[in-house]
Amino acid sequence: MISDKILARLKAAAELPDLSGTRYRLIEEIGRGGMGVVYRAEDPELGRFVAIKVLDEGNEARVLASLEHPGIVPVHEAGVLPDGRSYYAMKLIRGTRLDAFLAKTPHLPDRLRVFQRICEPVAFAHARGVVHRDLKPANIMVGEFGEVLVMDWGAPGVGTPAFMAPEQAAGGEVDARADIFALGRMVELLIRGEERLPKPLASICRRATQQQPAARYGGALELAADIAAFLDGMPVSAHRESITERLLRFASRNRTLLALVAAYLAMRILVIFWIGR
Repeated sequence: MISDKILARLKAAAELPDLSGTRYRLIEEIGRGGMGVVYRAEDPELGRFVAIKVLDEGNEARVLASLEHPGIVPVHEAGVLPDGRSYYAMKLIRGTRLDAFLAKTPHLPDRLRVFQRICEPVAFAHARGVVHRDLKPANIMVGEFGEVLVMDWGAPGVGTPAFMAPEQAAGGEVDARADIFALGRMVELLIRGEERLPKPLASICRRATQQQPAARYGGALELAADIAAFLDGMPVSAHRESITERLLRFASRNRTLLALVAAYLAMRILVIFWIGR
């Protein structure tokens, strides 16, 4: 009787793509997702390593090929394997997934700056009518030099429950605002564990993850702009400040000025006191 372990190995071997009709040499599997399996391969002609993604259909390759942006992995080539499955070759990204990156990045401002760079390719795709539909940390890579790339475009409607907008979970019409919801969920992940969560950040999360799509941010760049405003100590559109909050924010942004004014007043008081003697 064949053991489960041997059966698993046989199944894995049967799934390996036949790249004999391509210019690539298969090396190993490096990842799996809802849309397909990714392998590391070698391109002997150009002397480089690439990532090969094998799918049941080629929609993702067509979507990626239409999106040329530094935050979206470029496609080198696409085709069909002898077994009928579609594949495409893309740049091999060396880095870490966003969830692993967050685990070793304790400072909130550093996390939020990475999030800003996630919003850029998402906004670029939205401007061209492409909705991701499955934005989540597992689909974000942070490269060796700090570059941020959004992966796995072209999903026909799948999603991950923790990041899925209500209208998507209900099987309804999905547009760019579903991605805004997922981005809001990612901000929640970024700020999780903060002992004193600033109210503006909480308001940003609430607006991005509203149940009704129309109540969310109008676009990814608008959401990124609020994050930038928060990092710069400026008011954010999602939060209505109280007078106390406004004064505290002013004091935080103008510490040097206030220190100089305080020093000047202290000196004036000393001079007046000395003259009065």
